[in-house]
Amino acid sequence: MEKEKDYHFTGYNKKLCDTARMLRKNMTKQECQLWHNYLKICIPRWRRQRVIDQYIVDFYCSKAKLIIELDGSQHYTVEGEEYDSVRTEVLEQYGLEVIRFSNDEIDRHFDDSCRYIEEKIKERIGEYPVYH
Repeated sequence: MEKEKDYHFTGYNKKLCDTARMLRKNMTKQECQLWHNYLKICIPRWRRQRVIDQYIVDFYCSKAKLIIELDGSQHYTVEGEEYDSVRTEVLEQYGLEVIRFSNDEIDRHFDDSCRYIEEKIKERIGEYPVYH
């Protein structure tokens, strides 16, 4: 009998697996750019569209306990900002830090965004090789 993985530390919600899988297959242009040109080859390891509690986060690094969210225009409405605030509060209860980039930041300032992620990784886990 195969042992079931313990996802308790991130409040894993098995009901969202199919949705997360669909989101991985249908990433936005900016998510694809960040994944293929940086996070996929970054150390420590990152996961795409990870289920945590009742949410699916864009990118998650368990070693650094770091979440990256890429925000489109819907995040800049009153409702979107309120939702993101509650969501961030829930995720922070797991000891996770959420960093956000607008899609525009990824499009226009990709290298700066990657450097910021690298700084956050080092801040959370100390000096660490960033690429394979």
